Amino acid sequence: MGTSGVMDIVSVPEAIEWQAEHAEMAGAPGTAQVVRALLALETSDAATARRIFAWQGLSLRDAMPLRIAGGLHNLLLTGEEPRLEDVYAGRMPAQDQVDALVREIVETHDFQLMPWLDGPPQTNEAGRSASLAAGLLWLADRRTTAQFEWLEIGASAGINTMLGRYRYNLGGVPVGPATSRMQIEPEWRGGPPPAKEIGFVDARGSDIAPVDLTDERQALRLKSYVWPEATGRMARIDAAIALAKRMPPEIERMDAGDWVEQELARDQEHGVTRVIAHSIMWQYLPDSTQERIRTALAAAGEAATPERPLAHLSLETNRETFAHELRVRYWPGGEEETHLANAHPHGAWVEWLGA
Repeated sequence: MGTSGVMDIVSVPEAIEWQAEHAEMAGAPGTAQVVRALLALETSDAATARRIFAWQGLSLRDAMPLRIAGGLHNLLLTGEEPRLEDVYAGRMPAQDQVDALVREIVETHDFQLMPWLDGPPQTNEAGRSASLAAGLLWLADRRTTAQFEWLEIGASAGINTMLGRYRYNLGGVPVGPATSRMQIEPEWRGGPPPAKEIGFVDARGSDIAPVDLTDERQALRLKSYVWPEATGRMARIDAAIALAKRMPPEIERMDAGDWVEQELARDQEHGVTRVIAHSIMWQYLPDSTQERIRTALAAAGEAATPERPLAHLSLETNRETFAHELRVRYWPGGEEETHLANAHPHGAWVEWLGA
């Protein structure tokens, strides 16, 4: 099945199984068991179960299995369902045991879990910004300017919007303030990215449902979407929260297509590269919105100059290969999209492909 075919999955059981396999491949076997246990809800009378199996639309593009998985994890984080800890810790190896537990939990907490199906997951992850930062180094290496205006769509809580405030070690190449609370050092595979000094004149984002990191309730909801096996991710969210409390990221509540068109229409500063960026969110956009953004970028690219360059930088999932690919295109000069790297979905490693 090709990429578009996977994204167009309508079958609920097929989407659940795909998501479980994806969690296993990403090193989250407990989460995979919880997601796969959703299959056992098909005969349940719980309203949440009925809504899952009567899902209308593209169940995988809608990330429906991850919506309810976030709600289940939230029950563990709030202390309401400590029994789930055994599953995430790998102490309940039999799938039928997990099936029975998840079914019981859904039927017990039916009213609480139902709203988690109302919207897509917020999967902000600072580790992903390591790949994005490497992409900026590549651009700064005689392709664009080394000063950037960072414009991020699907920014969620703005964790990656703050990438200019983080410290990275990218294959031995240091980037960012050395004293940052956020220290990111992925396992680096392949050669290092170019060693360049880069800076940010602006960093802003948009999201249709932004998360306020300084609000404890909203921050807990964001943590609920983190797979429990990824303890390092929780630590990075805590570090991001600390940085946001000192200076919150600027995130505008707005449709991605509207915001890109708005931002590309603004005057651009001389000597600054304008970057439209996103990570692990493109699949949630309607086809019409994706096309609007491509069209707006192409039009702005035609007007770009060496003194006012434009770049499109993305870290998104190839749904056919499961690879998370860092890709970039820039104007003027970069007529074709370049595949710079593959990366772990949560930033544990980066495989650098860029020349």
